[in-house]
Amino acid sequence: MKTIFALSSGAPPAAIAVIRISGADAGPALAALAGELPPARRPVLRSLRDGDGRVLDQALVLWFPGPSTATGEDLAELHCHGGRAVVAAVESCLSAMDGLRKAEPGEFTRRAFANGRMDLAQAEGLADLLEAETELQRASALALAGGAFSGRIASWREGVLALAAQVEAALDFSDEEDSSELPAGFSEELAALDRSLCGWLNQPRAERLKEGYRIVIAGPPNAGKSTLFNTLTESEAAITSALAGTTRDVIERSVAMEGIPFSFVDTAGLRDSTVDEIEAIGIGRARDQLGRADCILWLGPEGEGPDYETGRVLEIEAQIDRAGHSRKSSPDYRLSAVSGEGVAELRAALLERARQAMPKAGEVALNRRHHALLQDMAEALADTMTELQGQSDLLVLAECLRRARVALDRLVGRASTEDMLDTLFGRFCIGK
Repeated sequence: MKTIFALSSGAPPAAIAVIRISGADAGPALAALAGELPPARRPVLRSLRDGDGRVLDQALVLWFPGPSTATGEDLAELHCHGGRAVVAAVESCLSAMDGLRKAEPGEFTRRAFANGRMDLAQAEGLADLLEAETELQRASALALAGGAFSGRIASWREGVLALAAQVEAALDFSDEEDSSELPAGFSEELAALDRSLCGWLNQPRAERLKEGYRIVIAGPPNAGKSTLFNTLTESEAAITSALAGTTRDVIERSVAMEGIPFSFVDTAGLRDSTVDEIEAIGIGRARDQLGRADCILWLGPEGEGPDYETGRVLEIEAQIDRAGHSRKSSPDYRLSAVSGEGVAELRAALLERARQAMPKAGEVALNRRHHALLQDMAEALADTMTELQGQSDLLVLAECLRRARVALDRLVGRASTEDMLDTLFGRFCIGK
């Protein structure tokens, strides 16, 4: 396997450029550039020279002998000046060395996974951390990358293996006519494992963190939807006008409020019929958005909002600054997006709703892959409990528990396809 190198810091120009080298030839490459290997894990100032002895830069160099490194291999770092010419010169010199090549996206992290320095769930957390745009996303990704979920998986796996061992012991001491009974606490251990798993399956999902808490503003034409949309997103994304039907299409804007991601959606005015073909398309798209909303701000006639009984709809009495505005008998909020009256109260309510729907700060959020595999495990445990209540065929019980263990192994990458790994590590930038 060739030794790889790449710029692991931001694109130049920058104050500092960190070039990372990983693999069996990392030490010889560092010695060739810096004259000799520095003491392990101690930064040393050295002149970097090319093969002809010309000075490329003065840099701090670090040497990390494997396997106790980020990648599990010999690792070197060059902390150079961050100019484009400096980085290009050092990379050109490394490219000319035998056994070295430029790294592919995510290759450093993939080697860390292959060498047992992190499992697949932690690698996913690191990918999420690099993509995090809000404080809540950062905290959740950091918990996943730090091994919070991996530790829980290890605990579940120990529980499954302990149950499987009890089944195997019963099989070993059984004969053809009469099977040995399982220990008295088997059912209780199985139920406790299932309860723990169900608690995680019921937690808010990671997709909510990426997509944001989705708020759709809906109502008839000229109800003040676009003005409220602009106020809540603190932008002028939507065109506002006294002319009814100004908004013809869905307008979406992602924002973060107090570290929580939101997606605000402005929609075309809803009415039963229109002769305008373009407006009709906009109304259809608006109705589609209502089904995707976490919360609907209804600016139309009181009680006529979509899915009114579900609690997803907030009755908004808007445009209270205008004489003759449409009054509501018991709105959730009365406001004017123009004057700002009542907007702070609505914003606070939306923040509270989002906090309840989102994973808590620092809490691991399961993505689709995690959830699907935990669901597989839950089904295997359910089949185990069903069999236990019936004839209790020990071979069937053993197979059910094997399925549960396989699902857990796939979560941390003990059994993963190359295509899936390519997709995951392809999310990383070069140098990570």
